Amino acid sequence: MAEDLNIIQGSKEEQYQALIPQIQGLLTGENNLIANLANMAAALKEQFGWFWVGFYLVDQNELVLGPFQGPVACTRIQKNRGVCGTSWAQAKTLIVPDVEKFPGHIACSSLSKSEIVVPLLKDGIVWGVLDVDSSDYNQFDDTDQLYLEQIVALLKIV
Repeated sequence: MAEDLNIIQGSKEEQYQALIPQIQGLLTGENNLIANLANMAAALKEQFGWFWVGFYLVDQNELVLGPFQGPVACTRIQKNRGVCGTSWAQAKTLIVPDVEKFPGHIACSSLSKSEIVVPLLKDGIVWGVLDVDSSDYNQFDDTDQLYLEQIVALLKIV
């Protein structure tokens, strides 16, 4: 298990490529989902300095707040509501350059300007989402999607 995170400078791609093996190290040998979600959120926030990084987990007919890093957040989100609920319903990653232009956006914080939400999948079923918010517009792109999808695929659930 890794205990220290080595923060890498460089291009976004270089940062992700250096972070992935470190996250693998954090997850290796640990089977507790909450611990792994917490460390993954912390590693992403620490490396990239985004405004908010966290997880929402499916609980019956809504997403419920899980481990996160950042200011307090919305606790429950309905399916098809906001970026997280829409990502859940569509089972696909959503990149939102300006959250104010997203229909039905849930404003947990007025400081959030852009967002990426990546569904957590097992056997094609969404069991949660990774939600990342930035205080800058147009923060996220296809590079983030590519690597964040690889990172969440490291999570093992039973």
